[in-house]
Amino acid sequence: MEHSLRIAVASLAVSIAVLAIKYAAFLLTGSVALYSDALESIINVVTAMTVIIAIRIAARPADAEHPYGHHKAEYLSAIVVGIMIVVAAFAILREAYEAFLHPKLIEDTWAGLAVSVAATVLNVIWSLVLIRQGRAHRSASLVADGKHLMTDVVTTIAVLVGVVAVVLTGIAVLDAGIAALVALNVLWSGWGVIRDNASGLMDEAAPPEELATIRNIIGQNALGAIEAHALRTRHAGTATFIDFHLVVPSTMSVGASHDICDTIEAALKAHVTGAIITIHVEPEGKAKHKGIVVA
Repeated sequence: MEHSLRIAVASLAVSIAVLAIKYAAFLLTGSVALYSDALESIINVVTAMTVIIAIRIAARPADAEHPYGHHKAEYLSAIVVGIMIVVAAFAILREAYEAFLHPKLIEDTWAGLAVSVAATVLNVIWSLVLIRQGRAHRSASLVADGKHLMTDVVTTIAVLVGVVAVVLTGIAVLDAGIAALVALNVLWSGWGVIRDNASGLMDEAAPPEELATIRNIIGQNALGAIEAHALRTRHAGTATFIDFHLVVPSTMSVGASHDICDTIEAALKAHVTGAIITIHVEPEGKAKHKGIVVA
């Protein structure tokens, strides 16, 4: 979790730098499209701050009020990020509307474009870092932040192409049209972030490949038991909750069945990041459903 926090703090610094660069590009040109691009970067800064707070909360240990931990704080953070992205989209639409009403030609174009390109390169590099590190450390907040930055990259490229078109054609109203398209792209991105992270709040099961791994580990490490069934899984940030019923011979002692559970838990924790395991032991004859066949 400390590694994720360091990445989040670095993301805040990068976001502030990119915002300053993009705003400089707007000041040089007066382009409403470049202004909309800079406006989105303000959301990047707020997003980075939100991610830092979420990671710190998610790292807190379980307590009396939160016996299952604070892992879902990252999903909440990611959804807040998505909402802020949507808000940014409407703010950009407002600026585009004003520009439609009062179009003006862009000034000092090439210097402004050069500055904006520098910000884009920085965003590309950092968004890839965020997505890779977020997935490696199962941080929903970092992944959401990285995807938002990648959307920002796409947005900026579209803006740069559009600004060049305005300069070459002399049609000032194109600047507002580009800003409106940027807003729609940002709106779609915000919806995607909200949709992707809502499943985490709904206790979505582990993905099929991970579920297959869990089943295999249980089957291979439950020697002495008869079968396992009623397997359930759910993700919550970096944690994967796993619970199932383990059927043992009715004559087996509590100590022997406990040893089998310890073996299974150790194997699951060795192969499943953040595994939190609950095993219900029941004697042969009580099981009502067939489940995992023990090897």
